[in-house]
Amino acid sequence: MNASSSPEPALLQKAELQSYVVKGLQAHLPAHALLWQTEDTTPYECDGLTAYRQHPLVVALPETYEQVQAVLQTCHALKVPVVARGAGTGLSGGALPNALGVTLSLAKFNKILKIDPASRTALVQGGVRNLAISEAAASLGLYYAPDPSSQIACTIGGNVAENSGGVHCLKYGLTLHNVLKVRGFTIEGEAVEFGSDALDTAGLDLLSLVIGSEGMLAVTTEVTVKLIPRPQLARCIIASFGDVRRAGEAVAAVIAAGIIPAGLEMMDKPMTAAVEGFVHAGYDLSAAAILLCESDGTPEEVDEEIARMSEVLQRCGATVLAVSQDEAERLKFWSGRKNAFPASGRISPDYMCLDSTIPRKRLADILIAISEMEKKYRLRCCNVFHAGDGNLHPLVLFDANDPDQLHRCELFGADILETSVAMGGTVTGEHGVGVEKLNSMCVQFTAAENEQMFAVKRAFDPQGLLNPGKVIPTLQRCAEYGKMVVRDGQIAHPELPRF
Repeated sequence: MNASSSPEPALLQKAELQSYVVKGLQAHLPAHALLWQTEDTTPYECDGLTAYRQHPLVVALPETYEQVQAVLQTCHALKVPVVARGAGTGLSGGALPNALGVTLSLAKFNKILKIDPASRTALVQGGVRNLAISEAAASLGLYYAPDPSSQIACTIGGNVAENSGGVHCLKYGLTLHNVLKVRGFTIEGEAVEFGSDALDTAGLDLLSLVIGSEGMLAVTTEVTVKLIPRPQLARCIIASFGDVRRAGEAVAAVIAAGIIPAGLEMMDKPMTAAVEGFVHAGYDLSAAAILLCESDGTPEEVDEEIARMSEVLQRCGATVLAVSQDEAERLKFWSGRKNAFPASGRISPDYMCLDSTIPRKRLADILIAISEMEKKYRLRCCNVFHAGDGNLHPLVLFDANDPDQLHRCELFGADILETSVAMGGTVTGEHGVGVEKLNSMCVQFTAAENEQMFAVKRAFDPQGLLNPGKVIPTLQRCAEYGKMVVRDGQIAHPELPRF
């Protein structure tokens, strides 16, 4: 079927369009790989950003590369949008379905194709779980370094889309720094390859372009990742501080001392209380903030670095220091940080996890600002973040069953993101923009800068069919968001659009 023979989707009623798309895809997919009944598509209505939900027109679950290619070619011919989906653990609505489009699930592409200990690489399909790579390479003494909190479930294809990091990204880098090659298909079904098996590639660095592009440029089917030797030893320090400013200053002091910890995380008092009641990690509940500082390497390296970090932390006013004495205790220390999200789910019906970055020296400033926002929006907020690289993850607690609370939560989140930009940071670190941060992109980027991003999008996807309406705000949207209103003598956010 070619584009000239297919009717415009906008000219069809939704039921008619659905029938038309299903008929087109049935020629390429077995019956069990195609879903369109409401009860079957409901599990795909949202990703980890559960505040926004939308049923897809159709869900396709291909099992071969040829089927992926055929789905894309068919949708391109029919001018139907496509939203690629991995495990659905993303937190920005990047996998939110299009009501008039196809959700393309890569869940069945879950094979580790090759592990090469000589080159320290692994070739995996896009639906392979992040943690499964390290589990498969463990017998060789190797592992995959990026470790998002959702690593037990999130897929490598999703990690590529969002440029995911994790608690050890300070020392070992984000997805971008740990991937050599990405293979996939464009919206037209053309096979594409970014990067190479070598450490560098001739020509433009399109690998850096596709990683973090949030499914807007291509659909990922295979990824070649770097593996690194598992360190001989790792130990973790928990440091308690009486106020958040001293904790923030300690983060900057550790880095200024020339130390790059394997992990450097921070949690405020509400967050430590939430996780301690959940996993009983032994956190100091009297502290205003705690730092988790990890060192790894040879035993000699670890001993020296732990001593240096301890000295810096004590000099910065740490009230209590505890150092893990064995692997079990180290994992116990980290269990609270790794379970921050489920722990928050125990104390609130819903939460919205934000993601912005700021200069490390402004950590205390942003936490104090968020504390004031809690009063302004009448909602609680727990804070946990990658302190070493200034990547914040505030969790705003609310009840989605109350429309007013949801609205105040949206305003709270927008305020955090815009304050981060004002402090010299960015609106996103590793969760992506998706639909959650579209308005805030209008604050950070000019219309000309957004148009440059649209130009890249058009080069790969001229009709705008891959994950449309995400990541890059339109000029009209930014104009609407820029119309600030005055309430009670103060500038307030305009009404936020519903998705």
